[in-house]
Amino acid sequence: MNSLDLTHWGDGISSVDTGFFRPRFDASHVIVEDGRAAFVDVGTNHSVPRLLAALDVLGVDPDAVDYVILTHVHLDHAGGAGLLLQRLPNARLVVHSRGARHMIDPSQLIAGATAVYGADEVQRSYGELVPVDAARVDIAHDGYTIELEGRPLRFLDTPGHARHHVCVHDARSAAFFTGDTFGLSYREFDTAKGAFILPTSTPVQFDPDALKASIARMLEYAPRQMFLTHYSRVGEVPRLARDLDEQIDAMVAIARRHATDGATRHARIAADLAELYCARAAAHGCTFGAERVRELLAMDIELNAQGLEVWLDRAAA
Repeated sequence: MNSLDLTHWGDGISSVDTGFFRPRFDASHVIVEDGRAAFVDVGTNHSVPRLLAALDVLGVDPDAVDYVILTHVHLDHAGGAGLLLQRLPNARLVVHSRGARHMIDPSQLIAGATAVYGADEVQRSYGELVPVDAARVDIAHDGYTIELEGRPLRFLDTPGHARHHVCVHDARSAAFFTGDTFGLSYREFDTAKGAFILPTSTPVQFDPDALKASIARMLEYAPRQMFLTHYSRVGEVPRLARDLDEQIDAMVAIARRHATDGATRHARIAADLAELYCARAAAHGCTFGAERVRELLAMDIELNAQGLEVWLDRAAA
C-alpha cells in the first residue's frame, strides 16, 4: 500500500484517498462521532487496506464502525464494500433499493463493467467482488435517516447520474456527501477562482433533467460544503451548482447536435466535450494548457460521451 493520504475537514469528517486510478481521484469519507464511525463510499477491493489504516490513525476500532454507506453501486464507489464488511463485524450496508441486489449478487455489476472496460481491466482495477449478506443490508429510501451516535444522516433520492443514487445530508457540518450527483472536482484544477467542476454522465442511466432537479433539491438545504467522491470537499456551492447546470445544458446540446452522425457520432461528441472542458478550464484560470486538461479528463470525456450516447438512444427508442 502506498502512503496514506488522510485529510481532516472538521466536524469529525475525514477523506481517504482510495488509491484508485491516480492520486486524489477517488475518495472515501469517514464520519466519526463519539468513537463510532461510518464510511461513505469505499473505492475498490484494493482500497480496503487504506480504509482500515485510516481507522487506525483516527483511533477507531473496526468493531466501532456502524455503517458503510454507498451513494451508488458503480465500482469506483462500491467495489470494495463486500470485502470491507468482512473486516467490520458490526457495520451495516446502507444503499438505494435499486442498488441493494447488486451488492448481494454482484454478477451484473461485473458484467456491466466488463462491457465498458473489458475483462482484463475489470480484474486489474477492481478484483473479485465479494457479495454482501442480505441480512446486513439496509435500504435508503428518500428521507431515510440513520443515527450515528445521535448524529442524524438523512438520505435523499438523487437520480440523474444513476437511478440508484442517494446523497447524504449531514446537518452537523451543513454538508452533503454527493457521490457523483454534484459532479467531479479534481484538485489539479483549483485556481485563485476556487474549485473547477464538471458533471458526469457516465453510462448507462444519465438523465439531465433529473440531475438538475437533484442538484436543485440539495440547494434547498443551503449547504455550505459538498463532499464529492471525485475529489472530496468543495465550498462555493451556489457557484458550482450554476456551473454544473450550464454544463449539463451544454453537454445535452452537444449530444443533440451529433445525434444523427452515425458512425462518427461518438468521436464528435467526445471531441466537442473536450473543447467545452478546455474552454471552461482556461476561463477558470487553469494555466497548464489544453493538452494537460485533455490528459486529466480523458477517462471522463470518454465515459461522458458514452453516457450521452446511451441517453440519446434511450430518448429515440
